[in-house]
Amino acid sequence: MLKIKRILRRIFKILFGLVAIAFCLVFVVCAVFGIKGYFMYRDAIDQVPITEKVESIRSREGFTTYEELPQIYKDAVISVEDHRFLSHNGIDVIAIGRALLNDIRTMSPAEGGSTITQQLMKNLYFTQEKKLERKFAEVFAALDMESKYTKEEIFELYVNTIYFGSGYEGIYEAAQGYYGKNPSDLSDYEAVMLAGLPNAPSSYSLDTNPALAKQRMRQVLIRMIDCNVMTVNRAEELLSES
Repeated sequence: MLKIKRILRRIFKILFGLVAIAFCLVFVVCAVFGIKGYFMYRDAIDQVPITEKVESIRSREGFTTYEELPQIYKDAVISVEDHRFLSHNGIDVIAIGRALLNDIRTMSPAEGGSTITQQLMKNLYFTQEKKLERKFAEVFAALDMESKYTKEEIFELYVNTIYFGSGYEGIYEAAQGYYGKNPSDLSDYEAVMLAGLPNAPSSYSLDTNPALAKQRMRQVLIRMIDCNVMTVNRAEELLSES
């Protein structure tokens, strides 16, 4: 019995040591790439300040304000892209923590976890290259953005800059190009459909893959139901439309 206890204590010490080493490794990796990311962020905004970027977007023809967007479109985008958007400060600690641990485990930054604010800052300042320092740069930039602008302003900047496929950038071009309408005139079906396209715009383009886009719309509706902004009956009604 004493021998078994000694063995168990030895095993516990080994496991504790491994956990401590893993924790230190994560800390060192985060510190190194965090510092690199901070300087990447500073270099980017020093070249072009956030306020200058924002004014450039707002001056575009067809810029659509938050108030002009259908409520169902807002609900759909938040549900499928960042369901804690209205409550976090620019980063979703739960999502990004899970993503970062998976990236470190696989040594390949393939996991998502970006908030709407992070995605906006990535689109405005950084490349699509999957590097840990770029992920940290996004975090610093997102915190900066959230300190300067409201959630409504960030949301409208986001939907006015994302790509919808078929050469359409921003919700105005997408609504006009796919449906010949202003964003405010979109039907519920059309609004939910457009909310799903930016996830993979080339694949879900309504001009080339309408069936695949419909499948994506189903995924968006499921997320809306999960987030309690859509009923099952209404989702079924929308899916029955053509």
